[in-house]
Amino acid sequence: MQLAEEIVALLLEKKMKLTTAESCTGGMIASTLINVAGISECYEEGYITYANASKAKLLGVDKAVLAEKGAVSEEVAQMMAEGAAKAADADAAVAVTGIAGPGGGTPQKPVGLVYIGCYVCGRSVVTKNHFTGSRLEIRQQTTEKALELLLTCIKESLQ
Repeated sequence: MQLAEEIVALLLEKKMKLTTAESCTGGMIASTLINVAGISECYEEGYITYANASKAKLLGVDKAVLAEKGAVSEEVAQMMAEGAAKAADADAAVAVTGIAGPGGGTPQKPVGLVYIGCYVCGRSVVTKNHFTGSRLEIRQQTTEKALELLLTCIKESLQ
């Protein structure tokens, strides 16, 4: 069973709602999940918040944190996940923010740096990741890791 199928099966079994908040993946996570039959029972809406203003407006990410830490940070990934869950009235949310390249990287935040935030039933987890490859490859790796983290977090919430 593929990751997305396993996630959807668990969500349906436990009658949980899911949302997504994506920056660098631009909807790739939602698209992967929506490929699974039955997703409409547990996924009603998602957010593509590429701009900082959108992260603040749609997800409630603190503008001061965006200014101080930058969009690509642990704090923003956590706020995105928690804000998406609140906005969508969902039990679970996965959020990604990072630098897919080829430009935009700095020595402190290189291309391929991605933070993945996951919120499930009141608990938040954020991972820091370093991916390599083309823009598309970084986005694909981010999507895969985000789904892996989401599945782990859902399973942990059920224990």
